[in-house]
Amino acid sequence: MRRVLALAPVAVLVALGLLFALFGLRNDPRYLPRAMVGKPVPEVSLPTLADGLPDTLAGPGQGPYLINVFASWCAPCEIEAPVLVALKAQGVPIVGVAYKDEPAKTRAFLARTGDPYARVLLDPEGRAGIELGVSGVPETYLIDGSGRILDKIAAPLTEDDARRLAGRIRR
Repeated sequence: MRRVLALAPVAVLVALGLLFALFGLRNDPRYLPRAMVGKPVPEVSLPTLADGLPDTLAGPGQGPYLINVFASWCAPCEIEAPVLVALKAQGVPIVGVAYKDEPAKTRAFLARTGDPYARVLLDPEGRAGIELGVSGVPETYLIDGSGRILDKIAAPLTEDDARRLAGRIRR
């Protein structure tokens, strides 16, 4: 009887290990939830980097635009910066959301990498990130002219992504 009791914790650990292994094999780690795609942009008011006055995620004008969630502490954000600057040069409007960052560090980041944004909103507590369903930075959202989220890219933008997004914005 003692021998069975002594092996019980080992059996429980083996069973848990099998459960975790089966769960891991059935789920694609590259899958990221896109729950907000097809829904309106959340109505969140955040201070702007420029003057601290409240503003929303709504577009900078008529027509489609991008929302890019970034941070100065995010290495992949630095990698995608030239792609965003190129999109701005093509006339693509981009709203930046500085996610869980300090204004001074955000300014230094934009001075170093270039500022591709029509405006930058500060999200120090991550409120907008929660509302958008951000799983990490950088993330980019394509918004149509009526304020509906059409697409989400949860990785640094590549040149191929930029071409595809710019093409959808120009339609």
